[in-house]
Amino acid sequence: MSETPLDRSLPRGTADFGAVVRVHFDGACQPPRGGGVATYGFTIEGDRYAEEACGLAVAPWSPHATNNVAEYVAAIRALEWLRAEGYEGAVLLLGDSQLVIRQMKGEYEVRAEHLKPYHEHLKRLAEGFAEVSFVWVAREENARADELSKQALEEAGPEARRHRPLRVLRPSGEDREAAPEAEAPDGPARGD
Repeated sequence: MSETPLDRSLPRGTADFGAVVRVHFDGACQPPRGGGVATYGFTIEGDRYAEEACGLAVAPWSPHATNNVAEYVAAIRALEWLRAEGYEGAVLLLGDSQLVIRQMKGEYEVRAEHLKPYHEHLKRLAEGFAEVSFVWVAREENARADELSKQALEEAGPEARRHRPLRVLRPSGEDREAAPEAEAPDGPARGD
């Protein structure tokens, strides 16, 4: 059997299965358990794409401003971006949130009521691609998405403090006084 030009260009032990876009996603929240400011970050690489973005996951001081919601929103925003660009191929969705990855793979049940709409939306988005693989990666392998989510948290902090309520509702419906000004979100935080 003769070798083709493609055979010569591929290193031994690898195969070309077509274009796969790699998405790294991450979320941040201050305070981590909700009722503060939640942000997201993602990177997209592969095929013809090299994109990164970050922003607010939900309205500041919302009871849904939790780290888990921020993680879901990061994955959602990345897939929405790809859809808007017309991409329908295979996606490798990489994140350091074991909860989101395992829930999307069906390994964990979605018990928290406030996460169910995010889970369903991400599932519907994923169905619009040829294939979406959800893969857990260590935090070190997700560094740029983590940096972007923290950058968004830093950028949102001053504006969020100006609109800070006196009382905050948690996703559980529990009412609590807002954190003192010294604990207001003005720097990165995580709550995995």
